[in-house]
Amino acid sequence: MELSNASQMALQAKERTIASLFTNDDRAKSMSIKAASLFLDYSKQNINDDELATLFSWAKEQKLTENITRMFAGEKINNTENRAVLHTVLRAPNSVKQTILKTEADEVIETEKRVEQIVNNIRSGKSVSAAGKRFTDVLVIGIGGSFYGVKVALSALNPFCSPSLSVHVLANIDGGAVHEKLAKLSVDTTLVIVISKTFTTQETMLNAQAVKQWMRSNANNELIDFSELMQLQWYAVSTNITKATEFGLSATNVLPMWDWVGGRFSLWSAVGLPLALAIGNNEFSQLKNGAYEMDQHFLTSQFEQNMPVIMALVGLWNRNVLGHSSLAILPYDHGMRALPGYLQQTDMESNGKSVNKQGDHLSCATAPIVFGQEGTNSQHAFMQLMHQSNEIIPTDFIVALQGSSDLKEHHKVLVANCFAQSEALMKGKTLLQAQQELIEQNFDKEDAEQLAPHKVMKGNTPSNMLLLDKVTPYSFGALLALYEHKIAVQGFLWNINSFDQWGVELGKQLGQQILAVIDGGEDVSLSSSTTALISQFKSANFCK
Repeated sequence: MELSNASQMALQAKERTIASLFTNDDRAKSMSIKAASLFLDYSKQNINDDELATLFSWAKEQKLTENITRMFAGEKINNTENRAVLHTVLRAPNSVKQTILKTEADEVIETEKRVEQIVNNIRSGKSVSAAGKRFTDVLVIGIGGSFYGVKVALSALNPFCSPSLSVHVLANIDGGAVHEKLAKLSVDTTLVIVISKTFTTQETMLNAQAVKQWMRSNANNELIDFSELMQLQWYAVSTNITKATEFGLSATNVLPMWDWVGGRFSLWSAVGLPLALAIGNNEFSQLKNGAYEMDQHFLTSQFEQNMPVIMALVGLWNRNVLGHSSLAILPYDHGMRALPGYLQQTDMESNGKSVNKQGDHLSCATAPIVFGQEGTNSQHAFMQLMHQSNEIIPTDFIVALQGSSDLKEHHKVLVANCFAQSEALMKGKTLLQAQQELIEQNFDKEDAEQLAPHKVMKGNTPSNMLLLDKVTPYSFGALLALYEHKIAVQGFLWNINSFDQWGVELGKQLGQQILAVIDGGEDVSLSSSTTALISQFKSANFCK
């Protein structure tokens, strides 16, 4: 990050308290913004108006507007794979699809219609299993981008899910996970959806084979033709129709994917079919509408009033100027408990890079280390470290003003905890304050002086507060799009390619090599440590 006076600004920021910035009575108002049903208060960040203005000017100098425009126009900004980045077009009106995608728009629009028809047929009972029964369960098999988006949305939007059709997601290659899922299901009422662009992903296909064998073993083979069962009860989202049909699926049950949609941004495509089955077509459309509204805000708003740009620049300020290496995501909402994991992939897989788009080594840090969990649980876990260690961890708090249950008092306490933690992280507690509190609690002076250091909290931890009126498909779609765009902006400003993930490949390649050795092959390139570990595994499993 080449910001001319970054060192001087960092020194100034580290010498002040965030609380001292609130001598400006208008700070909370001027450092808040509303867009697409979301409200962002970033006034508890350790940044002042002049520093923020410097960042806005710098972003303009880095041609951020041009990069955003190029992305939405469909230029091939994923330079290492020579691909466009157009997940945004999937939530846009058909007229926009036709303008950007030209003739390919027809396939996209037709796919959306097919998804809607599948959803209608299954939810209405028109489409039934080979046993002639209505589907009660959907088992989704995928991993990575074919898993996280569906998982986080299913959890967040649980109040909108059909009570008569349960959707389960299977990603873990651990056989225990497979058995756990299958124990809840019946062959006669389960629909399977395999999500794999190539239909060759190792983990996905191994799980798919296990589920297929489970169905074969538990189907009533005297009454049901198994090939018919596969054609009625299995769907796929994939580019490889040949592999899918060889596996036993009907070609008409294979929905396409496109190379201009990255896995971690694919929820808006046919990958979202399981979610649409759970919440219905109308609510799935609302999810897209919320994302599209955030897209339009991002595309048309001046930087000073642009929520994704503001969050991105504040994040860069924390990462590159102030040197904070982590970002905590704390949703105070049980339904959004999977959001930190989703954003780990979206952020760190996108921007966890050390070379720029030209392949030159970067002199600055990029993606923060993202972690978190639902808020109230975090208060009794890692937030101890956030309050009392020397590490300053910027935080995004996320909470809905209206809860999803009828337990109003619970939600009031939840919101109070959320607001209190952001205030506590900012203000902290000085040694003098700790001593005074203890004296007021009737400790004598000597005991108060001994105990007080243990009760000091450093404060000065920056945070954003993101408010949703209520967690709905519309607001949740806007929230996901907000983070997508924030991450993209940071990638543009770091001059990295946020849309490839070559780091994922090495482990896959070595996994195949090691599997071959386990199966009796030889590989002298492996370290002695890994070779010894393989020997232990083989002894435990094959030499009893």
